[in-house]
Amino acid sequence: MLPSRGEVEGRVQNQTDFKEAFDALRELALDVRWSWSHATDTIWQALDAEMWALTRNPWAIMRSVARDRIRTLLSDPEFSTNLNAQLAESRRLRLAPGWFQETHPNSGLRTVAYFSAEFMLDEALPLYSGGLGNVAGDQLKAASDLGVPVVGVGLLYARGYFRQSITPDGRQEALYPVNEPDQLPLRPLREPSGEWLRLELELPGYRLWVRTWEVQVGRTKLFLLDLNDPANPPAYRCITSELYGDGPETRLKQEMVLGIGGWRLLRAIGLNPEICHLNEGHVAFATLERARFFMQDHGVPFAEALLATRAGNLFTTHTAVTEGVDRFPPDMMARFFRRYAEKELGISVEEFLALGRSDPRNASEPFNMAYLAVRASGAVTGVSAPHERVSKLVFRPLFPRWPLAEVPIGHVTNGVHVPTWDSAAADTFWTEVAGKDRWRGDLAGHEAAIRDAPPARIWQMRTEGRRQLVEEVRGRCARQLAEDGAPEAEIDAVHAIFDSDALTLGFARRFATYKRPDLLLFDPERLVHLLTDRQRPVQLIVAGKAHPRDIASQALIKLWTDFTKREDVRSRVVFLRDYNMQLAQQLVQGVDVWINTPRRPWEASGTSGMKVLVNGGLNLSEIDGWWAEAFAPDVGWAIGDGGEHDDIIDLDRREAVELYAHLERDVVPEFYERDASGVPLRWVDRIRESMARLTPRFSANRAVREYTEDFYLPGVRAHAARTAKGGEAAHALCQWKAQVSRCWPHVHFGEIRTTTADGEHVFSVEVYLGDVPVESVRVELYADAVGRWPVFKGGMERLLPAIPSDGWNLYSAHVPAERPVSDFTARIVPFHPDLSVPLEAGEILWQR
Repeated sequence: MLPSRGEVEGRVQNQTDFKEAFDALRELALDVRWSWSHATDTIWQALDAEMWALTRNPWAIMRSVARDRIRTLLSDPEFSTNLNAQLAESRRLRLAPGWFQETHPNSGLRTVAYFSAEFMLDEALPLYSGGLGNVAGDQLKAASDLGVPVVGVGLLYARGYFRQSITPDGRQEALYPVNEPDQLPLRPLREPSGEWLRLELELPGYRLWVRTWEVQVGRTKLFLLDLNDPANPPAYRCITSELYGDGPETRLKQEMVLGIGGWRLLRAIGLNPEICHLNEGHVAFATLERARFFMQDHGVPFAEALLATRAGNLFTTHTAVTEGVDRFPPDMMARFFRRYAEKELGISVEEFLALGRSDPRNASEPFNMAYLAVRASGAVTGVSAPHERVSKLVFRPLFPRWPLAEVPIGHVTNGVHVPTWDSAAADTFWTEVAGKDRWRGDLAGHEAAIRDAPPARIWQMRTEGRRQLVEEVRGRCARQLAEDGAPEAEIDAVHAIFDSDALTLGFARRFATYKRPDLLLFDPERLVHLLTDRQRPVQLIVAGKAHPRDIASQALIKLWTDFTKREDVRSRVVFLRDYNMQLAQQLVQGVDVWINTPRRPWEASGTSGMKVLVNGGLNLSEIDGWWAEAFAPDVGWAIGDGGEHDDIIDLDRREAVELYAHLERDVVPEFYERDASGVPLRWVDRIRESMARLTPRFSANRAVREYTEDFYLPGVRAHAARTAKGGEAAHALCQWKAQVSRCWPHVHFGEIRTTTADGEHVFSVEVYLGDVPVESVRVELYADAVGRWPVFKGGMERLLPAIPSDGWNLYSAHVPAERPVSDFTARIVPFHPDLSVPLEAGEILWQR
């Protein structure tokens, strides 16, 4: 019997309703805003509670759940109402004006392209190895919260970074599970016609296809590229298999795909960003491709195109040592870039290689990616105040004869995306005291709000976070034992380890020798005494991976796994395997004290300790990186004297003793000193100050606002000025630079005279400028910092000659006679109001 017309229309309507509901679920699952906003958690839990607990990946749930299950849930009014409300809220947040739109409505900034080799957004999208990806992911999320128009550009790795397993004898094994794109919260990037957007990229002997993908990150996007296209030869499909690749040639190819392919992708989808933010030197080729497009668009030579576009490029360096920078052999660079240099950029391969060398004439010097990034950027930043000084040392070879203080590198201290790292208990607490939208504005008032919170309420939050962590530790340890084939009785016994009320210490990070993960084990028996005190028990959680080729650091993992097997501490210390983002979240939400022990000055910034702040955790850390800026006696504890030392063995011994002493004398007693209601008031006071002062200050919200106002917006103005009218200003600047460079060898000093009278020194110096216009230089008097005297730098005044001087000029300066005349020397430096000196014009001539 045929169905009636009404029945047919009803079925069609039901199908339409189901499709709309399914599309709503799909839209929510593909927006990784769920990684920091937990409003949709109940939806994914209802769809598949077990899958949600194991993966926390809504898109994987959507790909596996039965349609009948979805239909059943949609018949539940409460589920449907929640789904519609969450979809409406998601769309509202994407369209609503944010801090940026309200604060800088007419800035001219439309797009910031943020290039990074890794992004840590969520464990459901494992495209990271550690801190660099953490910073990139957190800043992309903060940009979404604030409305700053940032888009990310990275690579989609088929296997990503390794996963860690531990053998029965305690050794690390590296595993490489495959990232299946259809299980990841991303989708192919489509042409208007619906065709998958694929780019062409030439490597020697091959024309390759680059696939493109997009990830929705709140109100912004992350664009990803990979070479795993069936049309590519098998060897080339593997280029984007593993994060950072295996060997320099694979890494070079990855960086070509990311930098050159990434900028081509942006242009292919109609974006022409005003700002290009380079997150480390791996991505520096993007600046060359940006310049190439400017050449193509305006018919100008490479030098002018680079000068025009570099004003809109910002380079953030994260390395603290020269060895941490990617450097490639000259012959490899020539093989892969000869055609690109000569045919695309219109320069010789020698000129190309000079962009990545400290000495352009040294044909044997490797090509340094960070040097290229500096030479192609309008500003350079480190990631903390101490790292600014370290970075000046790293890049000093690019600015010979300039004082270290004037090497043109500033800093923006890293911060973490607070909503990503807070626990459910901390989120509830912060909502109570600071409001629902607390991390979407300028953070004004947060400090005062936290200070007004009652001690008992703060302690309740901490207790809940610790209790949750202890449950997680027990569950993870049980799974580890099951993986090892342990007897059932041993697995059951693990549910009694740890104590929800005991002081809980955390040490988790990438295992590297300079991070000294073995410092806590310097005196094992002293550590055992701490852990096994029956009156004031302490428990310790350790986690971390060592690079698969770092044998020394892998030995430190075995040291810890062996220690955890000691019978006297087995219930008080654990080593949790496969340290990843999800485990990091669990740890920072529950530990009472986060321990960090890098050897100064090798910690550029560090972000792990920042993540405990929002949860009321405290820091016991080396005075390095961000902690050098944050530490005060009322917010945590510090080891080290803030200096660098050559005797590493003696340093490690002294700082290990200091670490134990802090734990025994300060940390443990204060934690267990309770009032009548069981609240440790001194400890809570320390938590309050740490949360109030440090959480907003070391948040990605603050960092992104700082980047925006101090670098992006000035960069937009400078870029607009240089690129106007096809780059007329850049053309003039190129001519100016060429003239100064050509004539500089002829500039020299003549006689210098000094007199001292009436409490001041008077300096007069003859300067021969030749064909360099007087307005193109500054003659300055300079003195180094000595004792109580800081650096002195002052301009010298040009005295007009009575008759034509044939290139000779006389300059004079008056300074207080507080310092000896011998401290001072004259110097000549280039000057142009539209150029950054010495970043873009590094000539300098000293009197002596």
